[in-house]
Amino acid sequence: MTDELPDDLLAPAAIADPDAAAAVLRTHDPVHWSPRHRAWLVTRYDDVVAAFRNPALSSDRVRPVMEKGPSDDPSQRILGLISDWMVVTDPPAHTRLRRLSGAAFKQQQIAAMEERIQALVDELVDAFLAERGTDLVAGVAYPLPAIVIAEMLGAPPADRDRFREWSDELALVAFGAGGDARPDRHARALRGLEEMAAYFRELVGRRRRDPGGDMLSAMIAGGSEGSQGDALSDDELVGMCALLLFAGHETTTNAIANAIRLLTADPGLRDRLRDDPALVNPAVEESLRLVGPIKVLVRWVVADHELRGRTIREGERVYLLLPGANRDPERFPHPDTVDLARERATHVAFGRGIHACIGAQLARIETRIAVGTLLRRLPGLRVAGDPEYLPTIASRAQTSLPVVHDGHAVGSRS
Repeated sequence: MTDELPDDLLAPAAIADPDAAAAVLRTHDPVHWSPRHRAWLVTRYDDVVAAFRNPALSSDRVRPVMEKGPSDDPSQRILGLISDWMVVTDPPAHTRLRRLSGAAFKQQQIAAMEERIQALVDELVDAFLAERGTDLVAGVAYPLPAIVIAEMLGAPPADRDRFREWSDELALVAFGAGGDARPDRHARALRGLEEMAAYFRELVGRRRRDPGGDMLSAMIAGGSEGSQGDALSDDELVGMCALLLFAGHETTTNAIANAIRLLTADPGLRDRLRDDPALVNPAVEESLRLVGPIKVLVRWVVADHELRGRTIREGERVYLLLPGANRDPERFPHPDTVDLARERATHVAFGRGIHACIGAQLARIETRIAVGTLLRRLPGLRVAGDPEYLPTIASRAQTSLPVVHDGHAVGSRS
């Protein structure tokens, strides 16, 4: 049976329906060795949650790859640029970076942005309606996170498009792209990363000289309060800016688009959410669980250990399949249905433990506001056609989201 398991995560069937592939693995071989990916695929909720706390599984997964690769390979330069990002470090380095960057993610500071995010969503929907747009990814879900992050970092509005381009180029390598993007993805990503690093280095210099009320200024000031003189260096600030742009843009775009597809598939549910805004928040949590923006989180094995009778050895990789965990019937009754009364935030769409997504609250706010606004302003919103997903291992990203609706531009009708 194991020879027939869907363990190629870039196979067309697994790209089209990652939940079905994860379900087969979870049922028949929940700790499965994939020769295709040279990694263990872990799919059960309890195992995935335990993995987030297991010191034998390291998030420092870039340096081991660098050590194995040829020094003249373009991919090595990419890995060198991202090897110190907080998301690919372990304690104590990770603990320090998270503490010093935490000033920018205080709950009240993020919550205070809701009014501005609502205004941005309304502007994008106004333009979408006025231009008779049909693709909600291009019109709303894609531009919104880049605009929010650019404003949070204090970047000029004119630079928003550059933010989006850099994020797209980095996604080609960070999420394990297949298909047509694969041959030149490293060269494209390297150009984007180098341009982005130079840009953020200049922005850091400006904010050191002239701090403001933005997130970058808060990170710069974060080392001055209770840190005994410790502070983020310019290199670390550049890395944090790049990480915030990339992680915040890609995941939030996917979260919004996937939620709209899921929550409009049932017209009755769609109309309930439109008529009762209080239901949007639990609906977004269910969409994060069922069609979350990330499919796989990678860990590097630093110590031999056993899991469900399998010996996982130092130097191997483990892929944590979030669709498997988030639809595990042992944890979630009726796991494939939208249940607005389900206990909130037990899913692992944003990870868990010390590496839980630091921007999860911001992503939730953006998704909730975007989904609620679209359902309210585009009555009868429905998706036209089946989804097409980018061929990546880690990201659940729709190439587009063609829609029809009964909305109209402000002022175009009485």
